[in-house]
Amino acid sequence: MNAVERATPLVSLLQLQRRAREAATVQSLGFVIVNETLQLAPYRQAALWTASGLGQVAAVSGPPEPDPQAPYVQWLTLLCRHLMREAVPAGEVAVAALPELVRADWDHWLPAHALWLPMGRDAQPADAGLLLARDDPWTAHEIALLQELVHAYGHALQGFHPQKSWRERLWRPWKQGKLRRWVLAGLVLGGLCPVRLTVLAPAEVVPQDPFMVRAPLEGVIDRFDVRPNQAVQPGTPLFSLDTTALRARMEVARKAVDTAQEEYRQSAQAAVTNDKNRADVALRRGKVQEKVVELDYTAEQLARVQVKSDRAGIAVFADANDWLGKAVNLGERVLLVADPAKVELVAWVPAADLLPMAAGDVLTLYPQGAPLKSYEAKVQSVAYRAEVTREGFLAYRVKAVFDAGQAAPRIGQLGTARLHGGWAPLVYVALRRPLAVARQWLGW
Repeated sequence: MNAVERATPLVSLLQLQRRAREAATVQSLGFVIVNETLQLAPYRQAALWTASGLGQVAAVSGPPEPDPQAPYVQWLTLLCRHLMREAVPAGEVAVAALPELVRADWDHWLPAHALWLPMGRDAQPADAGLLLARDDPWTAHEIALLQELVHAYGHALQGFHPQKSWRERLWRPWKQGKLRRWVLAGLVLGGLCPVRLTVLAPAEVVPQDPFMVRAPLEGVIDRFDVRPNQAVQPGTPLFSLDTTALRARMEVARKAVDTAQEEYRQSAQAAVTNDKNRADVALRRGKVQEKVVELDYTAEQLARVQVKSDRAGIAVFADANDWLGKAVNLGERVLLVADPAKVELVAWVPAADLLPMAAGDVLTLYPQGAPLKSYEAKVQSVAYRAEVTREGFLAYRVKAVFDAGQAAPRIGQLGTARLHGGWAPLVYVALRRPLAVARQWLGW
């Protein structure tokens, strides 16, 4: 072999690389790859496979565009998809190692010797491949030249692909079967790990055994003598009712007593001279006593318009302006007098999140506005039925008492209570709510 013959393959290699770089479209590049590669090494059939989408045969030797519905193209799709999925290296295809569905029709579609040349850049997995088939075996010299050419083809083909997003770059390792199996095994093991069942519920610190101050009679609140959270002692005035109506009634009752006494006096004088008027004396005396009782009752009500505290503590209510001028009924609650050192926790557990709880179970309060503080409490009671809360959802009322070894939070402190249940697999904890909803809808 003279120098010209030895240089011919190298010249063909350079010309084909130049043709690949000058291709204006993917279709023209595919035509060069499957048809003009014949200048470097003889073959009978060629096919270009790209991994775009689900993978497809992008070009075959001969026709300008492959027909996806053609049996030959569909068989090539099965073959190339298997070679790409198994990451078969460059070299002759081992027909005996192919799946039975592909191996059975090999002689019908391809010659005996087929060369598979995957196209990849640097250390990245191949995303395309060139299949060349002929009757004669492939030599090592031809395979080396074709690998160099395919590297240039892959570089040119990559230029037509848009830049992959970070999502696609993250998804590419997942397509590898080994990594997928490891990830799935990790998810299965993680789903079986036991974790503690917990539920979060809105909670509020309320006074324990407070003294409820009620309206002593029907009327309108005229004045408040204390401020919210003000310390009070026994006998401290709390609020007063309007006395206008009571004073008018008392004045009327006093006039009625004076009238009844005058009528009684006249009847008593007439009874001295007239026996017929003696029967009216007892009637007039009873009427006087009736009016006196009415006067005493009105005076007693007038004395009760100012409400005083019966014990020491703090006045628990929102705002005095909410009550000034408001009409109240007999026995209506106005405020509480509570001991700030005696508090308890009330949590509202949504009905859909209720866990098995019993007296003595521990819960944790995370107060609002204090992210570094927490309070431990023990469940004292759980309501037997759910009720509608102020926010409009069904919940069970849970009462708990704080541990004695910690400073008690202030009355009215809002927060979130974390209630702890038993242990369960992580997958059950994650799917507990969806399974409950599905069961309600499906009825099983």
